Amino acid sequence: MNKIAISLIIIAAAVVAGGAYYLSSLPSPEPPPEADGATRRTTESGEVVGFIAQSGARAWLGVPFARPPVGELRWRAPQPPSPVDGVIEALAFGTPCPQRASPLIPSEEGDAPTGVVGDEDCLYLNIWSPPNARNLPVMLWIHGGGNTIGSGGDVVGGALATARDLVVVSINYRLGPFGWFSHPALLSGNPADDSGNYGTLDMIRALEWVRDNIAVFGGNPGNLTVFGESAGARNTLDMMASPLAKGLFHRAIVQSGGYGPVPMPVAQGYQDEGGHPFSAREIVNAMLVADGSAADAASARALQADWAAGELADYLRRKAPDEFFAVLADIGFGMVNLPTNFADGHVLPAASAGEVFSVAENHNQVPAILGTNRDEPTLFMAQDPNYVNDLFGLFRWLKDEAHYRRQVHYGARAWKARGVDELARLMAASGNPKVFAYRWDWDEEPSVLGFDLSVVLGAAHGLEIPFIFGNFAAAFGAGYLYPNDDNQRRLSESMMSYWAEFAYNGDPGQGRDGQEAAWLSWGQDGKTSILLDTPGDGGIRMDDETVTFAAIKAELIADSAFPELQERCETYVRILRRTDLFDAQEYAEMGCAAYPPESVSWF
Repeated sequence: MNKIAISLIIIAAAVVAGGAYYLSSLPSPEPPPEADGATRRTTESGEVVGFIAQSGARAWLGVPFARPPVGELRWRAPQPPSPVDGVIEALAFGTPCPQRASPLIPSEEGDAPTGVVGDEDCLYLNIWSPPNARNLPVMLWIHGGGNTIGSGGDVVGGALATARDLVVVSINYRLGPFGWFSHPALLSGNPADDSGNYGTLDMIRALEWVRDNIAVFGGNPGNLTVFGESAGARNTLDMMASPLAKGLFHRAIVQSGGYGPVPMPVAQGYQDEGGHPFSAREIVNAMLVADGSAADAASARALQADWAAGELADYLRRKAPDEFFAVLADIGFGMVNLPTNFADGHVLPAASAGEVFSVAENHNQVPAILGTNRDEPTLFMAQDPNYVNDLFGLFRWLKDEAHYRRQVHYGARAWKARGVDELARLMAASGNPKVFAYRWDWDEEPSVLGFDLSVVLGAAHGLEIPFIFGNFAAAFGAGYLYPNDDNQRRLSESMMSYWAEFAYNGDPGQGRDGQEAAWLSWGQDGKTSILLDTPGDGGIRMDDETVTFAAIKAELIADSAFPELQERCETYVRILRRTDLFDAQEYAEMGCAAYPPESVSWF
C-alpha cells in the first residue's frame, strides 16, 4: 500500500473518530414546545403564552419589547412596542439582529448567499421563571460577540432559574452598523436619536420593559441584576455609566469586560482626520464605491460633501443590511471591525473610566462583580495560523508552545488589569463597599485528535458561561470542550450559587446555600479576588494579587525569556498601545523602530 493511500486511511479514521466524539457530546434534541395555557400573561406587548421547558421552568421566548426599528426607525431610539392583537405564542427565540453568520448564529439553508443572517425586526427578549414564582430576583443577560454577532438565544436560562429560584431574562439588541452608527446626515436634534448608541438604547428599553412587566412573570422589578460577558460585560458597564439607566437595575456582574467608549470624532470622522477606519463616513465612502455611485474614495468623499443631509439619509435608509456588512472587515468569528459604544454625552458620558467610576455621583453605583478568565486570549489565538499549524483542517498543533504561553500570559494580565483591577480600585474609591472580583481558572478540557485543549484553550474567554447557566448542552455548539465530570459539575454549582446569592443580596458571600468559600469584597482582609477552580485543581480560594499596566510593563521589559527582539516589541505594543504608558521614545530605544506600532496585530 503506497504512502498516499495510508495517509487517506489515517485522515478518514480521524474524521470518523472526531465526528463520533463530537456527536456523542451533543444533547438529545428537545421536542418542539407546546403552548401551555397556564403560562398566559398580560404585558404591554399584548397577551403572551409560553411553555414548560424540560428544566421545569416556565419559558417565554421571542417577546417583543420595542417596535421594530425599521424604515424611519432605523438609527432612532427604540420605541415602546405596539400591543399585538390576539395572543403571542412565545415558543421560539426571536429573529437575531443582522450580522454575519458565525458559530453563534450559523447560516441556514435558504439564507442569503452574502453570509448575512438575521433581520432588523429583532428587538425581542426571553424569560425563564421557576414554577409558582413570586417576587423573585431578576437577572438580565446581555450577550457578547463584539457588539456585532450573537443574540439573546445564545443562552438558555431555565436551569439557572429553577435551580436558584430566579427569573432569568436574555435580550437581543441592534448590532454592528445598526446598533452603533453616527453620521451627521442622520442628526435630528433629538439627543437620544443623535447619540449613535442605538444598541445601548435597546438595552435600556429592555430594562424599562422588564421594570413594567416582569412582575406578572414572578419577578421583582425592584431587584434586577444586569450581567453579561465580553461585549455584554462592556455593555453592562455602560448601564452603570449611563444616566438613562439610573434606577432600572440594582446590581451588575461584569464578565471579561472593560470600559472605554469611543469619542464621537472617531466614530464619525474620516480616517485621515482621526476617525476610525470604519467610521460612519468611511463606511458610506466604501458603499458609494461598491454600488458604483462613486469611482473611488476621493470622489465618494466629494459626493458626501455635496449631497444634502436628507438625500444622504435617504440613501442610507434604502441600503440593505448586506450592503453594510459587505464593506466591513472581518476580524474573526463573524465579527466585524467597527467602533461601538460612543461617548456622546447623553447616553454615555464624554468622560474617562477614571472620571466616571471614581465618583459616586458620576455613575449608577450598585454592588458589582468584576472578573476575567485566566487565559482570556486563547479563544482567539487557538485558530490563528500565526500560532497554530493546521493539517487538512483536522490535525492541529502549536508552532511554539513557549511563545504561545508568553502571549497568553501578557494578554490575560492586561485584560485583568483593564477589566477588573483598575475598575475595582476606582469603584472602591467612589465609596462602593460592595465590589467583588474573581479570576476563573478552569482548564480541564479533553484532547481532540491529539490537540490538547487544556493547554491550547485552558481558561479561555467565554468558556465560563455554561458554568453559570448550568447548561453545557447549549454551549454555543462547543459542548465537546467540556468533559462533564464531577469536578465540572461541582464548580458549576458553586458559581450558580454565588451568582444567585449576589442577585438576592448584592453580596456573593458563601453562596446561596451558605456552604461555599467566603467571597470577600475588594480589599477586605487584604484580599482582592476569588479564584474559581474545581476541587481537583486548587479549588475556590481568595487571592491578594492585583495587576496594573505599570507592573505588566516592568515585567515585560525585564523578561529575559523573549528569544527575539521582535516578539518583545510586538508584545509591548499589544499590551500598552491603549494606555498612557506607551512611550514612543522608549519603544525606539528598545530597538523596536523596525516594527511600527500600526503594523502589529492584536494577537
